[in-house]
Amino acid sequence: MRISSITIVRHGETPWTITGQHTGKTDLDLTDLGREQAKKLKTCLIDQRFDSVWTSPSKRARETCKLAGFSDIATIVDELAEWDYGDYEGKTSAQICLIDPKWTIFTKDPPNGETAEEIKSRVDRFLNKISGNVLLFSSGHISRALTARFLGFSVEYGKHLALSPASISILGYEHNQPVIKLWNCVSTS
Repeated sequence: MRISSITIVRHGETPWTITGQHTGKTDLDLTDLGREQAKKLKTCLIDQRFDSVWTSPSKRARETCKLAGFSDIATIVDELAEWDYGDYEGKTSAQICLIDPKWTIFTKDPPNGETAEEIKSRVDRFLNKISGNVLLFSSGHISRALTARFLGFSVEYGKHLALSPASISILGYEHNQPVIKLWNCVSTS
């Protein structure tokens, strides 16, 4: 069976989401608002049928998954862990710009972190293991890279795909071509 659809949920707000710090391996909890955002996801996802549910090993993704009502059936996989930012972990884009003015995670590998090629291998490995209607909980940059690869583009294409905390996005097919069916949808209720 091939992939029918992938519903991507970005974790709720964390303290570093507020400050804009790059959060790869640092294992942060959700803020109070992040927990409320995650609970709202349950309403959006409750009537959906998924063949499998997957989550990043990070606390922020697992807690979002739990509050959305899927932790009992979710499989934790390392492939969905956020990008390892290496020396840029915990730094904001403005701080990094002082060191390397043209740097973005999608256009230049972080020093002592994961390369775009390593990310490509990781998300391709995940895409090859899933099938049917899939739900996943993860972080922003890895989800953007996964989306780029699903669409057939390089990881760098992820720079065009902004993701808000506690957002829902859906990938699927139209006329047998991979497409974005919904992107960065955030519940306002």
